[in-house]
Amino acid sequence: MAANTGQRGPDNQWLAKLEEDILEPELPIVDPHHHLWLRNDYTYLMPQLAVDLASGHNIVATVYAECHSMYRAEGVRSQRSLGETEFVRGQAAMSASGEFGPTRACDVMFGNVDLTLGGAVETLLDQHIEASGGRFRGVRLSSGWHPDEKIANVAAQAHLLIDRRVDDAVSALSRRNLSLDCWLYHPQLDEVAQLADAHPDLTLILNHVGTPILGGPYKGKTDAVFAQWKAAIARVSQRENVLIKLGALPIRMPSYQGDRTLPPGSEEVAAAWRPWVETCIEAFGPARSMYESNFPVQKRWCSYQVCWNAFKRISSGASLSEKADLFAGTAARAYRIQNLL
Repeated sequence: MAANTGQRGPDNQWLAKLEEDILEPELPIVDPHHHLWLRNDYTYLMPQLAVDLASGHNIVATVYAECHSMYRAEGVRSQRSLGETEFVRGQAAMSASGEFGPTRACDVMFGNVDLTLGGAVETLLDQHIEASGGRFRGVRLSSGWHPDEKIANVAAQAHLLIDRRVDDAVSALSRRNLSLDCWLYHPQLDEVAQLADAHPDLTLILNHVGTPILGGPYKGKTDAVFAQWKAAIARVSQRENVLIKLGALPIRMPSYQGDRTLPPGSEEVAAAWRPWVETCIEAFGPARSMYESNFPVQKRWCSYQVCWNAFKRISSGASLSEKADLFAGTAARAYRIQNLL
């Protein structure tokens, strides 16, 4: 049977072929990065999320990560992303009913705001805060860009993160105690350090371990990429106002390509992720590192059970206080989740 790599959504029957006992089932977890959507005939909303949350791990709260879901169909273009914020508020209300389990799902969120508006973003940020019912904690800027045509760019231009207009906009984030999630590719990591230096009062949260690219011009050059990425991670980690999310790696792991009868178990996943994750924890420390599921994207490669079991295997030698930070504390502090731990 073909693996899920080329599919738009996960193969739940394939994933169900492997079940694992939950490691450390009482360990509290805040999942700081997941999405909800209706996309390409693939539905992943509160009912589907609730099934994953109930699969055995002690998920006490989640953070919704913007993904261009449920934008307004009409109106001023810069205001259409308010639809996603309104949508998340509704999903959080569904969770708060208790009908979908005890987890405080979508307890807080970070959204999408056009930061190229510069200083004019002030009013728009206030609208998102109001629309969220107090759940809005920050903005994500997806600035991934590479000159090679084999790499899918998520930004329309190079160096978006350090664009002058963005620099003006992030000052408005700081004044509102909002954070900036950053998603970009590993050759761009020094831009995170540059922005962090320019805005020491701003909390920057680096997504997906800095997204090392192992395809396109980097195919077959894993060792070289790892060395380049590791050096850049070390530089970025010297900025105390930068935190890092640990996850979203299978997309770039060659061992997950091809045909396989069974999905990977947590031992295999942990072995593939360990060098990247441990490098980040060593650089940033547990107090500035947080595990993330990146569901349902990650669900194309492994189940929610396996994902969090893999993280627990990687950190099996950590102290209780280090685990508390990696699995919940860092996320709760970063996103100001209250009355939780």
